[in-house]
Amino acid sequence: MSEDWRQLAPRTVLAGAAVLCGVAGGAALPAFLSLSSGSRPLWQAAAWVLAGAALIVGGGTVADWVRLRRTRYRVGAERVDLHSGLLVVKRRSLARERIRSVDLTANPLQRVLGLVKVRIGTGEHTDGESTLELDLVTRAEGEQLRRTLLARPAGTPEDAAHDGLLAALDPRWIRYAPVSFVAPLLGGAAAGAVMQVSDWFGAQDKVIHWIGDRFEDVSLPWMIVDLVLLATLAGVIGALGLWIEMWSHYRLEREPGGTLRVRRGLFTARSITLEERRLRGVELVEPLGVRLFRAARVDAVATGLAQDDDDQHGDLKNLLPPAPRAVADRVAASVLRESEPPTSAPLAAHPRAARRRRLGWALWAALGPAAILAVLGAWLTPVLLCLAGGVAVVLTPLAVVLALDAYRNLGHGVSGAFLVTRSGTVRRSTVALQRAGVIGWTVKQSWFQRRAGVLTLSATTAAGEGAYDVYDAGESQGLAFAAEAVPDLLTPFLEPVTGPETPEARPTER
Repeated sequence: MSEDWRQLAPRTVLAGAAVLCGVAGGAALPAFLSLSSGSRPLWQAAAWVLAGAALIVGGGTVADWVRLRRTRYRVGAERVDLHSGLLVVKRRSLARERIRSVDLTANPLQRVLGLVKVRIGTGEHTDGESTLELDLVTRAEGEQLRRTLLARPAGTPEDAAHDGLLAALDPRWIRYAPVSFVAPLLGGAAAGAVMQVSDWFGAQDKVIHWIGDRFEDVSLPWMIVDLVLLATLAGVIGALGLWIEMWSHYRLEREPGGTLRVRRGLFTARSITLEERRLRGVELVEPLGVRLFRAARVDAVATGLAQDDDDQHGDLKNLLPPAPRAVADRVAASVLRESEPPTSAPLAAHPRAARRRRLGWALWAALGPAAILAVLGAWLTPVLLCLAGGVAVVLTPLAVVLALDAYRNLGHGVSGAFLVTRSGTVRRSTVALQRAGVIGWTVKQSWFQRRAGVLTLSATTAAGEGAYDVYDAGESQGLAFAAEAVPDLLTPFLEPVTGPETPEARPTER
């Protein structure tokens, strides 16, 4: 690509004008109705509305044209430069050797006009100073920029076994959308939106009375059940629509040069590129509903992928939507260039003390509210006593089942170049983290953990969440695992303690 200064695509002005026309049209109708309802004649109200709309569209278009003329960029041999601004001129520059991602996005209007927004990032987080945005360039120019800035380094070997297409959309995966956490959230949001919009127009009481009339002959419990079912149905429909918008045309590819590229989106097309040098592992995520259907999602554990305020296109770390567990394991192995998936490696179980701790937490969580209700019932009204009994009867078995499941899900191990840790029940997570990417260990042990003979290990890394935990492992078990997973990192702080049966490794007082 030439090192000459270049401008944004001229069609950017057209895209901005089209958006402004929509905004002006949406504001024109209520303004016209408000003006015409007074003493003004219709022609005068229409003239005022048209003049306001012309001012909005014309002023915005001129501002866009000025921005277009004052914005220029250059791709040099060593740096990428961006100059913009009229009254306040901004000059920003990124070293090409620091560039780790070039992401392309385009909404439906931009796709029709053949435009894309290009986001160039270094993977660092310094209040936006590590990112350049070109808003907007032609699609061909955006693709050329992506290829140029992520060009394959000389001498990088080909890997036919792991290059190319790693995963493509299977329409049958849509069956996992209704069982995700998104469905109930969208159902609740739909119910809340109906009440909020009706309140804006002063019709909330009418909506409530209308709902009451529909269920006039239905008892209160059944009315609540029916409303919950309606909200669930709305949530399911919303989850299906959201899945179609987010994951249509999904493809995960490894391109020459060692970059992973995720392309997806129905209306808003997204192209997210991840340089493998930033990759430190993968995370297999199994929300409870998805896990019941033996499915999982694959996320990247990489540097510079933390969510920020400017990301309006979903989670950048998603490599695979919820898919059958076997598919997720295969994709995880392909992403990590492993013959066998570390996420399915056998893991060591944790001691029974970990199970007792989870059962204790579960009983406190279930019986605590029941006890509070019982005390209030004895003081105020017997109705609360009945409610306390119902809460205890319903929550206690559920809490015990979840606690036992949480214990079964605990595990840790070493698989080749990766350490693996698993935990969680409502959201089970299996993390395969590069052992070479671990930069430190944190050993945590509360007073209750000391009494139970367990501890929590945190593997510190510069990627993903920054630390990944091994919860409630046995003392000698956890320390031995840390010493095996990353030799010489924790070993200097351990001293062997020989007991009556077996030697143990314990942390020293250094």
